[in-house]
Amino acid sequence: MRLPLLLLLALCGAGVTAAARSLSLRGSWKIRSGNGSLELPGEVPGCVHSALLQRNLIQDPYYRFNDLNYRWISLDNWTYSKEFKVPFDINKWQKVNLIFEGVDTVAEVLLNNVSIGDTNNMFQRYSFDITSVVKAVNSIELRFQSPVLYAAQQSRAHTLYQVPPNCPPSVQKGECHVNFIRKEQCSFSWDWGPAFPTQGIWKDVRIEAYNIGHLSYFTFSPIYDNHAQEWNLEIESSFDVVSSKPVSGQVFVEIPKLQIQQTHSIELQPGKRIVELFVKINKNITVDTWWPHGHGNQTGYSMTILFKLDKDLKIKRTAKVYFRTVELIQEPIEGSPGLSFYFKINGFPIFLKGSNWIPADSFQDQVTSELLRLLLQSVVDANMNTLRVWGGGIYERGEFYELCDKLGIMVWQDFMFACALYPTDQGFMDSVTAEVAYQVRRLKSHPSIIIWSGNNENEAALMMNWYNIDFRQMGTYIKDYVKLYVKNIREVVLAVSTKEDWFYKSRFSLHRQHHENGNNEMLLQAALHFKLPQSTDPLRAFKDTIYLSQVMQAQCVKTETEFYRRSRSEIVNGKGHTMGALYWQLNDIWQAPSWASLEYGGKWKMLHYFARHFFAPLLPVGFENQSVLFIYGVSDLLSDCNVTLTVRVHMWSSLEPLCTRATTPFMMKAGEAALLHQEPVPELLRRCGNCTRQSCVVSFYLSTDSKLSSSANYHFLSSLKEAVGLQKAHITVIISQQRDTFVFDLETSAVAPFVWLDVGSIPGRFSDNGFLMTEKTRTILFYPWKPTSKSALEQSFHVTSLTDIS
Repeated sequence: MRLPLLLLLALCGAGVTAAARSLSLRGSWKIRSGNGSLELPGEVPGCVHSALLQRNLIQDPYYRFNDLNYRWISLDNWTYSKEFKVPFDINKWQKVNLIFEGVDTVAEVLLNNVSIGDTNNMFQRYSFDITSVVKAVNSIELRFQSPVLYAAQQSRAHTLYQVPPNCPPSVQKGECHVNFIRKEQCSFSWDWGPAFPTQGIWKDVRIEAYNIGHLSYFTFSPIYDNHAQEWNLEIESSFDVVSSKPVSGQVFVEIPKLQIQQTHSIELQPGKRIVELFVKINKNITVDTWWPHGHGNQTGYSMTILFKLDKDLKIKRTAKVYFRTVELIQEPIEGSPGLSFYFKINGFPIFLKGSNWIPADSFQDQVTSELLRLLLQSVVDANMNTLRVWGGGIYERGEFYELCDKLGIMVWQDFMFACALYPTDQGFMDSVTAEVAYQVRRLKSHPSIIIWSGNNENEAALMMNWYNIDFRQMGTYIKDYVKLYVKNIREVVLAVSTKEDWFYKSRFSLHRQHHENGNNEMLLQAALHFKLPQSTDPLRAFKDTIYLSQVMQAQCVKTETEFYRRSRSEIVNGKGHTMGALYWQLNDIWQAPSWASLEYGGKWKMLHYFARHFFAPLLPVGFENQSVLFIYGVSDLLSDCNVTLTVRVHMWSSLEPLCTRATTPFMMKAGEAALLHQEPVPELLRRCGNCTRQSCVVSFYLSTDSKLSSSANYHFLSSLKEAVGLQKAHITVIISQQRDTFVFDLETSAVAPFVWLDVGSIPGRFSDNGFLMTEKTRTILFYPWKPTSKSALEQSFHVTSLTDIS
């Protein structure tokens, strides 16, 4: 969503001065032809063709053969110029930028006869630092190069091999080498349109001056948490901090209709900084979702974000927030060799009905708001619910997507590549990277956009060999295709699009996995005892797989370490008396899949909580051998003590123990491991009655006469993927504060394996986590590492157990 630039005032010194000023350079400019024979006024935003038409120097370009008659306009090198005064004292500002929202296309930019930069991509936003160049009175000039001549020049410079097609079919009467310029591809002609390769400043241009810091952009993504069944909002803000010292302050987020009023503290270091906020929507508040036309309402919520920073700097933005989920379902179909391909919106399958959108005019300054509204209203009036924004045109203006949001029109959004192969030299790739990052960031908050697509027909052109490429050279073009769309565009989308695009087998996940075949090894290990996630939602499957990998890792290291610990006092088959267990590894050097029990930054993973138990000074250890259950006691205590072992059997389907047995007290020697109990499993099951390996689980703990007790340990009688009677556990929490510690009182509706408590990015640790919950209630403590609050913990809290994985 494109947001209006606001004039922000702050108190500085004794008087009131602006903390940021904006000067629009829209309006009348001078336009001059390459040889100076034509000079005329022209409007910005606009283009040369429209300026010539407005001054009656040409006829309507669409009249008869004028697409051929006016070919000279696109072949000339035009110059845009303007003189302007800055209506404020420029010397009082730490940073001054010149911003172009869109330049079409290839130009050198000069301010006061000083070259400050170049443009070569119609789809980028350009920002130039003019602090040292700008004056009270200024002259600005954009020296354009003919897009047709530039494209031909770039093609000639690509000497290693041709990048087809060179020219469109003659019947199209178009221009050549459009694939070498990042410009509206159909402006060089198409099989349904004319060749009008425009030049001009086609979007807004302005000067921005600011002190202390400036909000460059902010964007947001509503995310639905399937486990907690609640909505969250992720907000990203980008700042340019020009203060020499860190800038502190608070961020206030308000969504009145959802009863959201949150405050976040931030500190910004000098330079370009990103602020990420996480807003949790109270699950008790009804959130009305956005639906496609014909399936429900398009409810949106007004959001206000206010940054209050040092020196009374205030920055305010407003936006409309819509909540919806989208899934692309690709599953096997009975009786077909192929996969399904359909979308679910808010979990509901939707039949896509619609058409393909091309640019509404060859000259974008001719596309009015009224025309957009008329065209899009016609879409829904014809009972359509979807438009594909075709990849040979433009990324449409914000108003287009806002109207689609309001009307319930789903958008299949192409990237702007169509019916051609493309170069992959570094300059071209860098330009595409900037283009994709900007466009995805600009548009990703719109609920109407349900999918981003790489291009229009380019893969078909390659694999069906439309351009008669020599078979011996085909590998080069396939490599270029992968490089542009998979290794560049897709990578940028993943980086810019946050969590919705993350999945276990993504290129990024595999990139960070530095152990050969590591991700597959983790899945194979987990599949031995657990059902692997089957969700068709990539984000859900990614989160579920991460959770399961943590369970698997913790269980594996627990089992191995407990074996080492119980082996300290015995020799079996010539082996034993183990006196150490150092698992690999403790921590991470970066964010990546690894063996660590601490995340990069120090957050505890499940293994680390398990380690707190399996390294406890008093520990019961259970294992099976030839269908006999053995339970050892392990003591690292400094003195002997009398201990009692209590063994319980639970059915997976009940929170009440099926049977309980306690041993008589006996002496546990310090620094030893000893066998405390053994019982054939069939006898145990008969003794407890109505119990099978699949339906029951064994737990046990040690207690002493001095009230010291161990944590409860457990032994699974079968793989959990074979467990019978497990029910989905609904776990609720009440949080209270006791001085600097927070108490989490949990209540569950069913036995819950591997209960995982999480409070997001709030630093700290729990007293226990990843535990087997066999009682209805349990109290867990949270020890924050930095000051926090009960409300912050409530907003961030999330709980997962094994039955949540599907």
